Amino acid sequence: MLWHAHASELWDRFVIDVRRRLASSAGLVQSRFAQHARLSFARIAEYQKRAAVHVHAVVRLDGPDGPTDTPPAWATDDRLTRAVQASARRATVRTAYSPAVGELVSRWGAQIDVRALQAGDDASGDDAVAAYVAKYVTKGASETGAGADHALTAWADIDAASVTTHVRTLMRTCWRLGGLPEYQHLRLRAWAHTLGYRGHILTKSRAYSTTYAALRAERARHVGQEAMSAALTERHWRYVGSGHTPGAALIAAGIAEDIAQCRAAAEDAFRAGGDAV
Repeated sequence: MLWHAHASELWDRFVIDVRRRLASSAGLVQSRFAQHARLSFARIAEYQKRAAVHVHAVVRLDGPDGPTDTPPAWATDDRLTRAVQASARRATVRTAYSPAVGELVSRWGAQIDVRALQAGDDASGDDAVAAYVAKYVTKGASETGAGADHALTAWADIDAASVTTHVRTLMRTCWRLGGLPEYQHLRLRAWAHTLGYRGHILTKSRAYSTTYAALRAERARHVGQEAMSAALTERHWRYVGSGHTPGAALIAAGIAEDIAQCRAAAEDAFRAGGDAV
């Protein structure tokens, strides 16, 4: 549970260390790295069968302006691979000290597999990346049986959750740890349904590819074109008229007559000494 709670911070430290190593290996000052290259990534968090988060990531080295900019000559696959491997072994996050648990160190496991992807003229490399990302994004919690799809607000919600005995035990552990004052900042009870993991299933750097806002705008534009394709457009506007149509005028006149009759009946009842209607 504490590993899940610190996984996002551990990733941030890993990315920072990769940039430092790349700058050092290229003979650059770290503060000037962004002027020569840009490190972009897409990260997918997958729950394994034992309900532990396993990270898959695509890491790319671009020019300073992003994917459309040619990377510098020193930005080779071998240099990036060595930086990723070294940073994955080096990055650590220490948990707050707890009398019940002690101080723990979160780090990446020994199963680190780094592979280089090359995009050919037929964009086969791009297709491979898209298939890789889609494979693990679509593997949701329902497949591994990890976590629930809604937040838990009480201890009784854990007993009612439709999860395995193993996952239920992890949820209870997360809830108990969340009650310790030294772990209050982790908000473990609020994230007990995801077993303490506070990140998204898919996270990417800003310049890795397009943004969700751009995709939504393009989808809206496409839907708008589809809806208007069969519509007629009138280019010349002219005054047609104002007020009710003949049918609406007839209905309005009937309503006005009914209101007048009700008012007259109320006045008659009032004069006769009865109660007003």
